[in-house]
Amino acid sequence: MIRKATAGNASGLAWFKSSYSDSSNPNDCVEVANTPTTIHVRDSKNTAGPRLRLSPEAWADFVAYASKG
Repeated sequence: MIRKATAGNASGLAWFKSSYSDSSNPNDCVEVANTPTTIHVRDSKNTAGPRLRLSPEAWADFVAYASKG
């Protein structure tokens, strides 16, 4: 599992927000970018700030956990 809080070189990533984001502030969300080997996550309010890099397996575990309830 990769869990690094770094901005790194992610300039070529295509970032997107969840369609489930229902905040009244459209920038109050996390954004995700996929590559074949890594899932990148960042705060939409601070796009130049720290980012998380997760393995696809770690991301799948997180999504399964977060969708419970």
